[in-house]
Order: sequence, then structure tokens, then C-alpha cells
Amino acid sequence: MFTGLVQALGTVRVAEDDGHGGRRFGVAEPTLAPQLSIGESISISGACMTAINRSADWFLFEAGPESLARTTLGKTSPGDSVNLERALRAGDLLGGHFVSGHVDCLGTVLERLSCGEWETVWFGFPQEYGELLVEKGSVAIDGVSLTVVDVRDDRFSVMLIPHTRQQTTLGKKSVGDAVNLEFDLLAKHVRRLIRR
Repeated sequence: MFTGLVQALGTVRVAEDDGHGGRRFGVAEPTLAPQLSIGESISISGACMTAINRSADWFLFEAGPESLARTTLGKTSPGDSVNLERALRAGDLLGGHFVSGHVDCLGTVLERLSCGEWETVWFGFPQEYGELLVEKGSVAIDGVSLTVVDVRDDRFSVMLIPHTRQQTTLGKKSVGDAVNLEFDLLAKHVRRLIRR
């Protein structure tokens, strides 16, 4: 479980096939890497992964076929930046919202509208997820907890503050780029109960 508050930006140094349909990634990040324990969960741009090795300034994780197909990790290459967050611990502050790290689908950056240092960003998403979004509700985009500003049938918007633009990958995304979307956990449970 995570909060959607990104703790660091990492740089992918290694992205190689493991010969079994998965890929092994090496991420350089000198602040979080030395704190990680082998087997610890870590959010990689919103996808919950497991640290399998580490040194003073990098760590390794593996992604299986399902993760590669459902998240942006399938297209991640050396040199790419990724948002990093360690798992929530009992007693930690919950400043974002409950984020499981289980990506629901890919979205697409549709439009970026600047207003000074602030920016409204529109994202496209598959329509079947539309009932999980509400104005002023929460959504995780590439692992970043954000508040939904507006919702349409096939798109929604958020507003990025300068800090979020500078400290996460969202500031570098261009129109047409893919993002990992995780919709609110409570909304998913409510939808399932109603459908039953």
C-alpha cells in the first residue's frame, strides 16, 4: 500500500529481457536505494514491484508479462525517469490517498494547458472506467496521488502544482505519452457491491 506521494525520481539504467517473458530493471537512485530491503515493495511509477537486489545507489526489480502488458514498464527503456515511493508503514502520514500499486489501465496525455506555473492536464482513458472517476475525487497517475478536476466520458483533468511538475515524471510527459492509471480503491469496491 502506498500514498501516491512520490519520494524520489529514479533513472532506469538497465532494462533487459529475462528469457521467460519478463524483464529485469536496474534503477539508479542514491537516496532510497540504500534504505531498501531485499523483498521490499516499491512503487515504480505507480506499479508495485519487489526489490530483488540493491547497492549504495541502485536497485533491481523484475516485471512479469502481466505487468509489462498493463503498465508503461513494457515500453520503459534505459535513460527513462520513474517515480519512486516506498511502501506505507504503520504510523506513517497519509498525505495522498490509499494507492495499492495495482495499475488498472493505461491512459494517454491529451492536452496540457499552462496558467503561469500551474498546469491543467487532460488524460484519455478507456470508457469502462468512467464510473470510477468523480470531480474532486482521487486518482493515481504514474503513482502520483492527484485530485480530479473535471470528468468527461473518455477524459479527465487534473491540475499540477509547480512542485509536482518538478519532482515527478508528470512534468516531462508530452501529449501522446502513456501513463499508468489506478482508480480509487474505495470506488472499485463500491462499484462491485452495486453490480452484485
